[in-house]
Parts: sequence; structure tokens; C-alpha cells
Amino acid sequence: MSYLQTSATSHARKVRSLYKQAVRLLQAHYEGYDRFEFRYQAVLMRARFDEHKEEIDVRKAKKLLLDGQKELFLKSHPQPIKFPLSPGGVAYQRTYPAPDWLLDFWSSHEKAQYPEYFALRDIRKKEFIERWEKQYGKSDSEVSH
Repeated sequence: MSYLQTSATSHARKVRSLYKQAVRLLQAHYEGYDRFEFRYQAVLMRARFDEHKEEIDVRKAKKLLLDGQKELFLKSHPQPIKFPLSPGGVAYQRTYPAPDWLLDFWSSHEKAQYPEYFALRDIRKKEFIERWEKQYGKSDSEVSH
């Protein structure tokens, strides 16, 4: 879930995100028409961003960003381009990775094919259990026995 925001976003990062979204919007509008027209419009879009890249007035920069986000919203495409594995894409969460606990049920013959991996995995499992018990204590079933 790397797409979830977990920290404050800087102004520069917001501007870069706005630029990337604007170019993707252009790509959606010109998809299937003319690649050269899309590239031309993308260059014009970059020129619009470069025109204000040296802005030092924070209030003006913030207003430019908000105006750009508003324009992006108003010109949004009815069917934006989404990558297949991204949220909203056709293959998003189509297959889930196998949970780690399935490896506990492998036979010794299967584990023998990957000795380094399972040796390191056993060390990490012990470290995880120790951290868990240090933070939360032993489970009820272990305490009663």
C-alpha cells in the first residue's frame, strides 16, 4: 500500500505530482490520435511549469498550485489512463501474494532445496517472536503451560 500518504508532503513534491498528473491527462486526451500532438502539448505544459519554477513568494506559489489543481480537476478525462496493477487498474489486487506462514508447512525435502533462505528465515522468526514477547508478553497458551 505504498500509495497511502503517511507524512507531510512538501510544496515541491506537490508541484511534481501536479505536473505528472497533467501529463497523464494529456496522454489520456491524445491517446490513439497523434503521438506528435501529445508530445507538442506536453512540451507546452512543461513550459507553463518552467515559467514559474523560480517563484520565491510562498503565497503566489501556493495560489499557482491551487489554480493548477483546479484546472486539472476541471479538465479531467472521463476515462483516465490507469496502470493495470495500480489502484483502480483492471488487475489491481487480482492475485494476492502467498502468506509467509504457508512456508511452515513445507516438508523437510522441500526446505532442503533452499537451505540458506530457510536458515535466515528461522533466525528472523526467532527475532520476531522475541520482539513480540518483549513488547506484548507471552501468549495465554504459553503462560498456562
